[in-house]
Amino acid sequence: MIEVSGRIRAVAWGMALVVGLAGANAAQAQARPEVAGRIDLGIWVDDDGCMHWWADGGIEGYMVDRVNPKTGKPVCLKRNTCLVENSDALFATDSAKLTTDGRRRLTQFFQQAGAFGYAIYGHTDSRASDEYNIRLSQRRAAAVAGVARSVGAVVQREIGFGEREPLVPNNSAANMAKNRRVEIVCYRW
Repeated sequence: MIEVSGRIRAVAWGMALVVGLAGANAAQAQARPEVAGRIDLGIWVDDDGCMHWWADGGIEGYMVDRVNPKTGKPVCLKRNTCLVENSDALFATDSAKLTTDGRRRLTQFFQQAGAFGYAIYGHTDSRASDEYNIRLSQRRAAAVAGVARSVGAVVQREIGFGEREPLVPNNSAANMAKNRRVEIVCYRW
């Protein structure tokens, strides 16, 4: 978030966006809405890896493609799942607190992975309620994201899917163990 001092005027013309700072004449001020206060800015990465700039000043948010200035084409990152770690190796049962060994392994991974950004997805087996599993997987994804951020890595999203995206049916102890996992997606140029 950015705390804006002064006035910012924003005009969305189709997909184009013009942002200017204070100093407009009265005619321009009537043609363009003025927003003062807190403006949230950021980059959104689609599932296909393409990037968009976004902003929201509280009135109406907007998003535009981030494009290469030389080619005019959208900037898209190569993404790949760069680590799938069994949750049993990172957390105690029914816990979102990382083990000492799990924290050490993740710290080493994030220091060496060298990606532009990361997406972290938590998954559980089906032994508890769907609501409980969603919350547990979200807390586990947040714990892994915390390790990434502690070493300066950029985490673009962290999502807990609970039991909703199993790799295999949850019909045996061995299969449930496969479904308890944290997936880390790496974004690279």
